[in-house]
Amino acid sequence: MTHTRFAFIKARWHADIVDRALEGFCEIVPVDRVDVFDVPGAFEMPLLARDLAATGRYAAVAAAAFVVDGGIYRHEFVAQAVVDGLMRAGLDTGVPVLSVSLTPQQYRDDERHNRIFRTHFVEKGREAARAALLIVEARAKVAA
Repeated sequence: MTHTRFAFIKARWHADIVDRALEGFCEIVPVDRVDVFDVPGAFEMPLLARDLAATGRYAAVAAAAFVVDGGIYRHEFVAQAVVDGLMRAGLDTGVPVLSVSLTPQQYRDDERHNRIFRTHFVEKGREAARAALLIVEARAKVAA
């Protein structure tokens, strides 16, 4: 593997939940190989993901956010724009960009739901790390 560093972007909305994805990611990828970047919210992730990928310093970029219905707007358009933007960032740069952006159908801002999603984000972080390592390995085989 020519690149051994990974970038991890975290949206600050619901940081107590989103930060858990980084914990899970770093259970699989050593923390000393991960550069962490914070952005205000999910909507800002694709631009930074593209910029980080374009540097050539990272084998893959992971981006984590928790997009919930705020009651004022439809959260689906934000989630769709984010996932589309992350995919485009990867395709445009040739660097894998992985999404840990979750949009629950039912979310209540209470301790029970927050505990469930904090635990879930740890597992989603692990899954993103495994995916990052696998895609980097597969691409190295293709390049060989």
